[in-house]
Amino acid sequence: MSKPLSDHDRRKQISVRGLAGIENVSDLKQNFNRHLHFTLVKDRNVATKRDYYFALANTVRDHLIGRWIRTQQYYYEKDPKRVYYISLEFYMGRTLQNTMVNLGLENACDEAMYQLGLEMEELEDMEEDAGLGNGGLGRLAGEHLFMLSQKPPANEQFSASIQMCGFTQVEEADDWLRYGNPWEKARPEYMRPVHFYGRTEHHPDGVKWVDTQVVLALPYDTPIPGYRNNIVNTMRLWSAKAPCEFNLKDFNVGGYIQAVLDRNLAENISRVLYPNDNFFEGKELRLKQEYFVVSATLQDIIRRFKVSKFGSREIARTDFSKLPDKVAIQLNDTHPAMAIPELMRVLVDEEKLNWETAWDICVRTCAYTNHTVLPEALERWPVELFAHLLPRHLEIVYEINRRHLERVAAKYPGDVDRLRRMSLIEEGGQKRINMAHLCIVGSHAVNGVAQIHSDILKATVYDFYEMEPHKFQNKTNGITPRRWLVMCNPGLAEVIAERIGEDFIRDLDQLRNLIKFVNDEAFIRDIAKVKQENKMKFAVHLEEHYKVKINPNSMFDVQVKRIHEYKRQLLNCLHIITYYNRIKKDPNKQWTPRTIMIGGKAAPGYHTAKMIIRLITAIGEVVNNDPVVGDRLKVIFLENYRVTLAEKGIPAADLSEQISTAGTEASGTGNMKFMLNGALTIGTMDGANVEMAEEAGEENLFIFGMRVDDVEALDKRGYHAEEYYNRLPELKQAIDQIAGGFFSPKQPDLFKEIVNMLMHHDRFKVFADYEDYIKCQEKVNALYKNPKEWTKKVIYNIAGCGKFSSDRTIAQYAREIWGVEPTLEKIPAPDDKH
Repeated sequence: MSKPLSDHDRRKQISVRGLAGIENVSDLKQNFNRHLHFTLVKDRNVATKRDYYFALANTVRDHLIGRWIRTQQYYYEKDPKRVYYISLEFYMGRTLQNTMVNLGLENACDEAMYQLGLEMEELEDMEEDAGLGNGGLGRLAGEHLFMLSQKPPANEQFSASIQMCGFTQVEEADDWLRYGNPWEKARPEYMRPVHFYGRTEHHPDGVKWVDTQVVLALPYDTPIPGYRNNIVNTMRLWSAKAPCEFNLKDFNVGGYIQAVLDRNLAENISRVLYPNDNFFEGKELRLKQEYFVVSATLQDIIRRFKVSKFGSREIARTDFSKLPDKVAIQLNDTHPAMAIPELMRVLVDEEKLNWETAWDICVRTCAYTNHTVLPEALERWPVELFAHLLPRHLEIVYEINRRHLERVAAKYPGDVDRLRRMSLIEEGGQKRINMAHLCIVGSHAVNGVAQIHSDILKATVYDFYEMEPHKFQNKTNGITPRRWLVMCNPGLAEVIAERIGEDFIRDLDQLRNLIKFVNDEAFIRDIAKVKQENKMKFAVHLEEHYKVKINPNSMFDVQVKRIHEYKRQLLNCLHIITYYNRIKKDPNKQWTPRTIMIGGKAAPGYHTAKMIIRLITAIGEVVNNDPVVGDRLKVIFLENYRVTLAEKGIPAADLSEQISTAGTEASGTGNMKFMLNGALTIGTMDGANVEMAEEAGEENLFIFGMRVDDVEALDKRGYHAEEYYNRLPELKQAIDQIAGGFFSPKQPDLFKEIVNMLMHHDRFKVFADYEDYIKCQEKVNALYKNPKEWTKKVIYNIAGCGKFSSDRTIAQYAREIWGVEPTLEKIPAPDDKH
């Protein structure tokens, strides 16, 4: 019997990867050696694997450059509407393989490296994950970025230009830039000044913001290729630089140390990414970062709007009434909310428009995506911090609020409480600016990221919805099938392509055609075989990195996401302990073997999240070393969880845990990635799980627990954890073990805080769903013992994934928010003379 193909070999034979023509391979080898010599100044005697990675990255990048320049020329010639997606996070993962897939170079590069005696996978592993995001919010921005290159919106039949704007970030703990980044290009010629502090002066001809401290914003551009359409858009990140004259007089009179310290302080703006995307800390540096990105980006937008001819710096357009026809700004959560007062400042103070005209332009240009309704995540900046850091913007926010409340009062006369609820300024105690309210008032469209979330959002800000219902929309999140199927699971992509052709890569709805193969024995076998191969490969990775012997025939049960109480990793822990106790009680029974993996990062200041990680690892130490349990149950905490680890782990998962309390998860995208890669979902009716159940059939997911209405009803009645604790013996046993030090014998009180939280102030009601969760897990175990029926459900899930492509998401944003039509048009390749 022939040896099964490795993932690497299978990737080599996939037709969707492009043909390895002889000329291609020869050119690639030549260019690889050229870069090794002339760019890296090395030869084969002294070059390291990292040098080879850089030589290959530069060779692949060469193929991007012509397309990148051609794309920009095309945009300048056609002068389309441009879409700017502003985010404080872009969680990109690795670039090399994704670029090769999108350019159709993967086979040729594989062959070229093979002929040079190098192993492609080893070179790919040298690349660092770009550390520009934390979790779902940043990863979503990354998905959208590639989709915008894939299906660029068009206006008058021409592709719209896409610009992504964020800030560059260097962090000691995750120093992904230490060896340099071959994909980015600094653009010092487009450096922009950003102002802070100072004071305002009111003159008859307008307001001046004076005596400010200036920090320079240096743009770094990264090319973002579409999938084989020759379109390469731009992610522009901004890095903070101190101006040369920074406290020069201090420097000259001997204040050298202070001058250097001040310079460092200025450049700190882009040095650290706040390590949380769902918790508001309210630090001055964070507000500085947010304004820094927004100010630099808006200056860039205005510069580009005024100049219409390619390569020209002469002002060609001065009529700002056309701005909403040529520019769409999408705010990714409230982090870039300062774009609204900043655009007003530019239009009123610098371009001398009257307020009413400027406000109309601002609202028609900006749109806002909400990502959470958790109160602790909402940005509410203290007014005194605003007054100190951005005095002119505080005046503008007050004026926006004054006019907004006048409109509210006119529509609802005498309703004082409504005025309080709808104000942008929260009174009482410390005055604060509610950034979500600012975004809603200053945008023409407001969207949630899953239908259930959009409905909850309307209820949460009902006053705003009642006043302007036309603003509120839903745009369910999506994922890119190029990265999350073709690239990370080529075996599955090939099995699908053999049955329904390759067009599903561009049109994921075609996966529906798989339903006709749901009873096809050969297809069922092929799907199961690919999953088993992925599990074998990941088991080797786990044994290598975690020194735990994995049973590849066990169910791979995976929960990977930010560590947070609402995501309920603690509910998963209670199931692990319950399952462990059951095996110990009856060791001779035929238990379904499980390898349970939990991964994710905790924000540094989030103590409870860190304790949850301690608990997971403590449970693992006990379970994994218990000879009675053996390989029937293993628990692994996946450290340093990131995009690259997800690309390895998601294709290997059998069960995907999506168990947040109903009404707390906005959407989730990890749930979609698992579904597309052939894992079954155990989950609550929360976020996009609801739509996944609609698409694949609720009977093909393991749905349990309270719905949103049940949670609200329980809130009204009052949630009393001790009732469940006293009624459910297995729950009581598990909690007593945690509290009594069973999992922390050297520190018996280590987890007292977690137990206290669960028993007395658990906002996310873990115990209320425990019983149903355990029963649902029993159904999972039973089905897993019937591989054929399990795989049939997998096929229904894969077939139901079409809706969850971000091709669909971006097309909806384009048509319904940005007012442009997406196009599948290719532009000519750089070497195409026609």
